[in-house]
Amino acid sequence: MLITLYSTEGCHLCEQAYRLLVEAGVEEHVKVIDIAFDDVLFLRYGVTIPVVSISSAVSTAVVETASDDSTLSISELGWPFDRADLAVWLKNNGFN
Repeated sequence: MLITLYSTEGCHLCEQAYRLLVEAGVEEHVKVIDIAFDDVLFLRYGVTIPVVSISSAVSTAVVETASDDSTLSISELGWPFDRADLAVWLKNNGFN
């Protein structure tokens, strides 16, 4: 499972968030994405970074059409968060 840290260069809060992820022992699962180079991400996260996110594909059956449909489930944790908040969020998303 991949944890995305939405960030930008020179963001001291983003650096703090990354350090919390390192302290939690999940740095090998973290991908840092700089929102400054993507207009869509900048619009979405520009005033809320750092944000950590986990996306996972969820298969759901649509009864009316009797077919499978794949949707995206996203769990995000936005700043401010501390070590305890991050630990609960990680546990709720399958990290121990």
